[in-house]
Amino acid sequence: QVQVVESGGGLVQPGGSLRLSCAASGTDFSLYDMGWYRQAPGKQRELVANIASITSGGTRNYGDSVQGRFTISRDSAKNMLYLQMNSLKPEDTAVYYCNRVRNLFLWGQGTQVTVSS
Repeated sequence: QVQVVESGGGLVQPGGSLRLSCAASGTDFSLYDMGWYRQAPGKQRELVANIASITSGGTRNYGDSVQGRFTISRDSAKNMLYLQMNSLKPEDTAVYYCNRVRNLFLWGQGTQVTVSS
C-alpha cells in the first residue's frame, strides 16, 4: 500500500521561507502527476502546485495565489517531492499535503505551516 509522509512545516514570519518534503513508499512518484495541496481552517482542501509525470515532461503549474512564490520539484532518485515556499504570507497558513492529481493515494498526515509575526 502506498504511503506518503509530509514534513518540513513550521512557524515562520511573513516574508520567510520553508521547504516542504514528501516521501513515498510503495510506489514511484515519477510515474504520476503529483501535487501539493493545502487546507486552511474552515476551508476546503485546494491544489496549489502540481508537476506532471516524467513521461509527460514534468510540466509545472501553480495556483494564482502562489504563482511566483512557490516552486514544486521532485527528486526521482530519492523518490521525493518538494515544495519551496518563499515570501510567505499569513494566508498561506494551512496544513500541506502531497498526493497524486488524479486517482488519489490515501492522504498522509500533512505538515502544518503557520505564517505569523
